Amino acid sequence: MITGVIKNKIDKIWTDIWAGGITNPLTVIEQLTYLIFIRSLDEKELETEQFENATGESLEKIFPQTEIGQSMRWSHFKDRHPQDIFNIIANFVFPAIKKMKGGKLPEIGADGKILDNAGNGGELSEDMTAFSRYMEDAMFLIPTPQVLQKIVTGLEDLYQHDLTGLDMQGDLYEYMLGKLSTAGQNGQFRTPKHIREMMVELIAPTPDDLICDPACGTAGFLVSASEFIRRHFEDTMTSQQWERFAGESFTGFDTDRTMLRISAMNLMLHSITHPKIEYKDSVSKQNDISGKYDVILANPPFKGTIDAESIHDNLKNVTNTKKTELLFLALFLRMLKKGGRCACIVPDGVLFGGSKAHQSIRREIIENNQLRAVISMPSGVFKPYAGVSTAVLVFTRTGAGGTDQVWFYDMKADGFSLDDKRSEIAENDIPDIIERFHNLAREAERKRTEQSFLVSKQEIVDNGYDLSINKYKQTEYVPVEYPPTSEILAELRKLEKEIAAGLEELEGMLK
Repeated sequence: MITGVIKNKIDKIWTDIWAGGITNPLTVIEQLTYLIFIRSLDEKELETEQFENATGESLEKIFPQTEIGQSMRWSHFKDRHPQDIFNIIANFVFPAIKKMKGGKLPEIGADGKILDNAGNGGELSEDMTAFSRYMEDAMFLIPTPQVLQKIVTGLEDLYQHDLTGLDMQGDLYEYMLGKLSTAGQNGQFRTPKHIREMMVELIAPTPDDLICDPACGTAGFLVSASEFIRRHFEDTMTSQQWERFAGESFTGFDTDRTMLRISAMNLMLHSITHPKIEYKDSVSKQNDISGKYDVILANPPFKGTIDAESIHDNLKNVTNTKKTELLFLALFLRMLKKGGRCACIVPDGVLFGGSKAHQSIRREIIENNQLRAVISMPSGVFKPYAGVSTAVLVFTRTGAGGTDQVWFYDMKADGFSLDDKRSEIAENDIPDIIERFHNLAREAERKRTEQSFLVSKQEIVDNGYDLSINKYKQTEYVPVEYPPTSEILAELRKLEKEIAAGLEELEGMLK
């Protein structure tokens, strides 16, 4: 966990950037991401040099071994004059990282032009290339040398005195991402960390699982899954499992290149050094992945726009629609292996929508796979992005049915107020949700008037595959006894006399 001191320092950096005219939180994070990446390159180069000095072995370098190449290193420019720092980053370092290949920066001429592309062949193999893959259209937007110098000094202070490892760096990045307060143009929301962690706890991924988020955004679900695995298996993982953990275990797709850069950096700062982050429209014909993943964790776009012609045919066969929230459910089923588990967030309309497309996807999950749980969340969970009502669906791909009973939970509180401030409060159903989900046998005797209960598959089928909790929850009415009408009238007359007496007294005082 990062301390208040660290938060104050990053807030100061953030304020300096805002004062420079960059007020969009996503742009602020993007610009900070570039500088964090630039610093990480020099950190890796310093490690390489230390290894060479200790062993006498010669290794490949990231930075060109020229005067200009060495001037691009963070440790070589961080204490220079603000104008020098600005010129070096804007004219040399930034153009170089946009053309990075094979884990090496290209040669840069004195005029700032790329002289060659180091690492011929373009095979992206080093840990920093997951980020640099999507740098081609990136723009350096820090407006002045003075603002840049403040940012460089602030970051250096953080790294030198406060950030003591990848865990701390990851927490810092998570704190910055928490400043995002607007939804994406296609209805993407940044899922709050505690909701992501709840969903990961329900699915319980293992070191042997291949985990995917086909609408990854900032890669929060992949980060939460990685933290769960480290927390539960770190002491028992084999070298092969650690190798998979560094990259192959985690895959994310998105169609926003800015998000791809941010998600790659987020994963790298959480020890996933070779994340598989790809530009891909997951529900389109460019995505043919089928039966590959053990776990899918996702919060797909709710109101995305998509060209009907580009939708993959095998998704339309399951639910013939242009609604992205329905297409993604069909996609999850297709991308999971048999026995693969999914926890995903859906808008409430998916649970009870009466269209043929809505009913067909619910029927597919219930009849041909195993729907395990429907967790209804309060509408304030996604504030300040939006007040949309949502639910978490938990299901397993079987291809042969398996739904017997479905567990419903009516979440009332998630540990935070349900207004725009989202202040921390004591009421929190999440620990209860996790405990009950992993002990469903105990739920058999729960009444429909309680917060959680089981519903048989047949009852759901008889209700047109409706999955809204209000369809099955029973309200317990407590009778209220009122006094006789004569007593109420007598009380009213008494009050009337008291009011009249008071008015007479007030009139006497005014004479």
